[in-house]
Amino acid sequence: MTRDPKLIQSVERATAILEIIAQQGGAASLRQIAALAGIRKTTAHNILQTLNSLGYVRRRSGDMRYYLGGRILNLARIAGNDSATREKLRPVLENIAHKTDQTVWLAVPSGDEAAYLDIVDFRNPDRASVHAPFREKLEGSAVGLVFLAFIPGMARRLARSLTDASISSATEAIEAVRARGYALDLENYHSGVHGVAIPWRENGEVLASLCVTGPAAELPQQKLVQMAWMMMKLQTDSVQP
Repeated sequence: MTRDPKLIQSVERATAILEIIAQQGGAASLRQIAALAGIRKTTAHNILQTLNSLGYVRRRSGDMRYYLGGRILNLARIAGNDSATREKLRPVLENIAHKTDQTVWLAVPSGDEAAYLDIVDFRNPDRASVHAPFREKLEGSAVGLVFLAFIPGMARRLARSLTDASISSATEAIEAVRARGYALDLENYHSGVHGVAIPWRENGEVLASLCVTGPAAELPQQKLVQMAWMMMKLQTDSVQP
């Protein structure tokens, strides 16, 4: 006779809460969650606080309900098909490439890495077939900084693998990106290459990152900042009714 596995109650309750939020259309109040899960409100609140800290649920400003967060949506995206994201944002990438005459990249969070789905490089049209798709670590790149800054839980997970000195430096860089709204790469990732990346949001969640890279001599810091504001305006325009 096969013995039933021993279940860890806290894990069981956390997964039940995520399923309840999904079944309620992606958002549910603490009262609803506790009632449907059959647990006390204080217990549900503590579990939700942990899930929120890790990025699996989130709250919206002025809304008392809990929503599925970027980390859980990221897992769903990994299991799904990236072609829809690539197709949807391809015109945006081409627009940016025309405006900047530089290489434009589309990346999405993939676990604790960045997955690059598309490239537009009018100077070298064959580049996309050679370089995409591929994955890279989050540390060091502008795209990685965007995901670490704007996807809850990612920076905390990275910090576990860093030394105290590295954590301090990484935290400072991440906080700077949060304050500005974009990330700069001034030859940090590749010698002679500068870049700038912004988060691309849908319904308040970071879906992807758009990044422009090019020769450092052609892209001084001031120009990168101008490109960042241009890309953020494109995003704002794209969500207006």
